[in-house]
Amino acid sequence: MLKLGMKPVTGVSRVTIKRTKNGMDFTTDKLRSLVRKWQTLIEAHVDVKTTDNYTLRMFCIGFTKRRPNQVKRTCYAQSSQIRQVIF
Repeated sequence: MLKLGMKPVTGVSRVTIKRTKNGMDFTTDKLRSLVRKWQTLIEAHVDVKTTDNYTLRMFCIGFTKRRPNQVKRTCYAQSSQIRQVIF
């Protein structure tokens, strides 16, 4: 189970959510170190409505990985496989 700490910040036209110390985010250098050649990057997002009627947009990032005894250098995912992961 993942607990997120959120703090509402009122804006001009809407209420936005600001990450607090309990929120999680990748730093730019960590994200760039994860992205490599010869693999597929899979990104997805979903809107989640909480019990108190807040709507959160959750983001997910994933990468393909080589199998233990794989000979082929690349490990790309087919578009049908990516759709299975996202939906």
